[in-house]
Amino acid sequence: MADTLRIAASRLQQALGLDRGEARLEARILVAHALGVDRAWLIAHDRDALAAHQAAAIQALIARREQGEPVAHLLGEKEFYGRLFQVTPDVLIPRPETELLVEAALARLPKEQPLHVLDLGTGSGCVAITLALEQPLARVVAVDRSPAALAIARNNARRLGAANVEFIRSDWYAGLGVKKFDMIVSNPPYIAAGDPHLHRGDLRFEPNSALAAGTDGLDAIRAILSGAAAHLEPGGWLLLEHGFDQGVQVAALLARHGFGHIRTLRDLAGLERISLGRRPPGTG
Repeated sequence: MADTLRIAASRLQQALGLDRGEARLEARILVAHALGVDRAWLIAHDRDALAAHQAAAIQALIARREQGEPVAHLLGEKEFYGRLFQVTPDVLIPRPETELLVEAALARLPKEQPLHVLDLGTGSGCVAITLALEQPLARVVAVDRSPAALAIARNNARRLGAANVEFIRSDWYAGLGVKKFDMIVSNPPYIAAGDPHLHRGDLRFEPNSALAAGTDGLDAIRAILSGAAAHLEPGGWLLLEHGFDQGVQVAALLARHGFGHIRTLRDLAGLERISLGRRPPGTG
């Protein structure tokens, strides 16, 4: 077992350019998954010999990772806000920085009030479901135009016990009728269509429609802002995730659409990640 882990880590380090610690961690995660055990079991059985079918399963998984396939896709799940969410190539892989979007939303959702929240472009449902579980009185509507994404999100809600989420197939606001909300949140596509990063790393394996939004990456945010007034209650909040270099532009767009209390928040890496604004009370 120890030799298997060492060889797997070496292969991943060479193929993916990982540092030694990252390669060893990924090797342990993938070997444990291939064997259907936890990582503590690997430590306790590091001298065990592997059966032929076990070795073959490990080889197949390591080979897929060497080709760049994301670990989340190989495992079929990704942790977000302390919970495991099912992921497939039909949805964006949840990122740690998106937890800032959840934290900013929760800070503006009083626990004692049954507020209505809209999550635009829900993907795996990680944002909508987390908000619903953290704020049980909230009624959350999660929309996505992808039937495959909605199927994954619904399954995640069932598995995690989020009964206060409604899923609707919709291209942004198109399927919502006259529904209004106390808060709108979104982690929309925000990468420029020609950005070379779209052809590198994990992004190669994720849906382009969840990543790219026009020549400057802001088309989806413009669409969200253009429909926000019709679906956001006076005094309601709009929170948007965006690229690390888009904070000034998104704040300007929020101001242009009449929002106040505009702020841009930085993630743990110190990068601008979330911009938010409040629709003025008393507006029609």
